Amino acid sequence: MKIKSICVLAIMLLALAGGSLNLLAQRGGGAGGRGGAAAGPANPFLGNAPAIDQGREMYNQTCTTCHGPDGAAGEMGPALGAPARRYAQGTDAQIFEAIKNGIPATQMPPFGTQLSDDDVWKVAAYIRGLRGTAIDAPAAGDAASGEQIFWAKGQCGNCHVVKGKGGLVGPDLTNLAGTRKTASIVDALTKPIHKVFGDGGAIPRILIPNTTYQPVRVTAADGKVITGVLKNEDSYSLQIMGTDNQLHMFDRARVKVVYEPTSLMPTDYDKRLTADEFRNLLAFLTRLYVAAPPPAPARGGGGVG
Repeated sequence: MKIKSICVLAIMLLALAGGSLNLLAQRGGGAGGRGGAAAGPANPFLGNAPAIDQGREMYNQTCTTCHGPDGAAGEMGPALGAPARRYAQGTDAQIFEAIKNGIPATQMPPFGTQLSDDDVWKVAAYIRGLRGTAIDAPAAGDAASGEQIFWAKGQCGNCHVVKGKGGLVGPDLTNLAGTRKTASIVDALTKPIHKVFGDGGAIPRILIPNTTYQPVRVTAADGKVITGVLKNEDSYSLQIMGTDNQLHMFDRARVKVVYEPTSLMPTDYDKRLTADEFRNLLAFLTRLYVAAPPPAPARGGGGVG
């Protein structure tokens, strides 16, 4: 029994180590992509933002007809950017090979005569970024200008916190790019109807308000109306975080409560902002990232794995 327990523990530790290596590879810190060194050479441009931008441009020129923008699937090819999809070409080397030499017995043609090896690697780096979150392939644009738009014209900071600064009505966005895909961020800014990327493709779904941020409108006994998000409620009391970023507490029996069906989040930023302003805002949002802390050392001072 003791030997069996030791074997189980060893397997768990190896799995944890493998997961850490996979994350490092996705963020540009590991070699060989998900498959490690045995899966072929590492992409020399993984994590290189300027090179990924170039890969995006080449993807838009050569790949969107079949595979769609942002890897969301096109008329002829499958989605290349859907998380949880089971990809036949998963490692850096496999993606490189598929782009350069095509895939036999499929409609995927070779691009080795049109693109240099470096260019193929750049496109592959962009595709790998599409499969991760926004930080793996940040949007092009002036992030510094986008930050100014976030706090000023966009008024995003009225509701959202970034690095301890901002409003309390909406979610903290400090690690937005580490948790959401670029396409998802764009949709949240522009569409009440949202495509949720899952295993096998994109499924249209209507975005309902997150229950953690349920919008409510409370009319007090004196006629005063407070709009905000529900923080807590029971049979006798109600607490909401108002759009004035103040916490309001009510005697439930003395107020009228309306649970709003739509989010407080505006979905028309593509109309509120100019094309350049929107592009720069997206550049800022897709770079909001907090790196995971390094794993704690194993007992005795050694590293895990």
